[in-house]
Amino acid sequence: MTNEEWWRGAVIYQIYPRSFLDTNGDGVGDLAGIAQKLDYVASLGVDGFWVSPFFTSPMKDFGYDVADYCDVDPLFGTLADFDAMVARAHELGLKVIIDQVYSHTSDRHAWFEESRQSRDGPKSDWYVWADPKSDGTPPNNWQSIMGIPAWTWDARRQQYYLHNYLAEQPDLNLHNPDVQDALLDVARFWLDRGVDGFRLDAIHCGMHDPELRDNPPAVGEARGETRPYFMQTQQYNMCHDDLPKVLERLREVLDTYDGILTVAEVGSPDPLPLMKDYTQGSRRLNTAYGFDFLSARELTKDLVESTLGGWPGDSGEGWPSWAFSNHDAPRVASRWCQGLEHGHRVRLIALLQVALRGNMFLYQGEELGLTQATIPFDKLQDPEGINNWPHGLGRDGARTPMPWQSAAVHAGFGDHEPWLPVADEHYPLAVDVQEQDPESLLNVFRRLIDLREQHPALRYGELEFLEAPGTVLAFTRSYKGQSLTCVFNFGAAATAWCPGNIIVHASAGLVDDNVKDGVPGWSGYIGEVRDG
Repeated sequence: MTNEEWWRGAVIYQIYPRSFLDTNGDGVGDLAGIAQKLDYVASLGVDGFWVSPFFTSPMKDFGYDVADYCDVDPLFGTLADFDAMVARAHELGLKVIIDQVYSHTSDRHAWFEESRQSRDGPKSDWYVWADPKSDGTPPNNWQSIMGIPAWTWDARRQQYYLHNYLAEQPDLNLHNPDVQDALLDVARFWLDRGVDGFRLDAIHCGMHDPELRDNPPAVGEARGETRPYFMQTQQYNMCHDDLPKVLERLREVLDTYDGILTVAEVGSPDPLPLMKDYTQGSRRLNTAYGFDFLSARELTKDLVESTLGGWPGDSGEGWPSWAFSNHDAPRVASRWCQGLEHGHRVRLIALLQVALRGNMFLYQGEELGLTQATIPFDKLQDPEGINNWPHGLGRDGARTPMPWQSAAVHAGFGDHEPWLPVADEHYPLAVDVQEQDPESLLNVFRRLIDLREQHPALRYGELEFLEAPGTVLAFTRSYKGQSLTCVFNFGAAATAWCPGNIIVHASAGLVDDNVKDGVPGWSGYIGEVRDG
């Protein structure tokens, strides 16, 4: 690898297809809608976009329960629509990243339907099956993240099957080489259709302990009380040591194509060792992201220093990626800006995003400053939110339709009532409103992404923290003789600290060009230190 592969330091825009644009009037976004709005995506200056699942699915978990890896669900269109979307993206110079869900399938997948029929059939060992204990209870104490036991009884086989998510999402047995071969064929199918990379969903869940040992109880700060899953240490139901061998097999396939990006989602309680293991050297994945920022309730200096400090850039180390919002986490404009002047602080967050070392994932609507929508119980769609009501926020509030036009019905998402309601507070944040305002958050993001593209130090450079007082975070980004200084004040009080004679390149409108007297509260800038 070189230091300047297209994906290194890239900005990737995440599209949640159900909520992007509905072109056929059924209330659900589709691939044709994505293709129609790719000029907008390109106008952001991003390198590419990641599309959440659009595969054939009964939609128990909105596409993450895959029933056919190699086809498009009719809800989203056809393979021809997918090919047209890819072609249009490439015309605009955009890379296309798609999800690959290798840890589990839908219980409607043909593989599972065959596996459950017999204990000695060709696919009998393609999923994780186990006999009950002598008293008929599940084989161990593992719990699903969805707030239910991780084992479901199947009357056909007279055995339990494992699922780290919904009961309708049985876990694949990645210890089986035949399963690995089948998934590699899936990867080839989409690579041959022109995709430029994969996001590997929940890949840490891909392998279990074959001995089926009980998980130990969680203790101290690691223990959560909202559901049984968080009362355990996830030691044996996932994160098996043999998983990197599967990733190496995948990498061998990917290296027969040109410039393919692989990014792992790692949601374990201790993600950093796994992220570094999965991206170590040149034979595994390119990059990985965890939930360091996605699960953080507030943005602090300590959070950024501890998270970025885990990726010092040592020899053989992989490359990190960062997301502040996505379809699984409450939107950052609500999570980190509650009780503060909304427009002011989201600009600081945008400035920080472009300054971090690593790839930047930008979730649809984040560039508009969309807040987390409040969805009444009778409108909830997310099974996690329904199962854990009212103790869990659920994910629907981050998945509401994209607002394109402030005065249009359903904010221009489509003519039919959408699958989730458009939040009232999102209409004035619509794209058409912000397009007209040069100082809108949308246009701030465009300028900041362009700044990142124009300065290799921000895209590829090393990061070195500076000593700064109190709530002030400061670091340099350096590459091939260029050095930029990035300063952020995460406190309400102004600070007089300044790292030198700064020429400001960007501040997202938070400070003026004269910063020698310090920086106000909740403000920051990116600039260069000049002598004299």
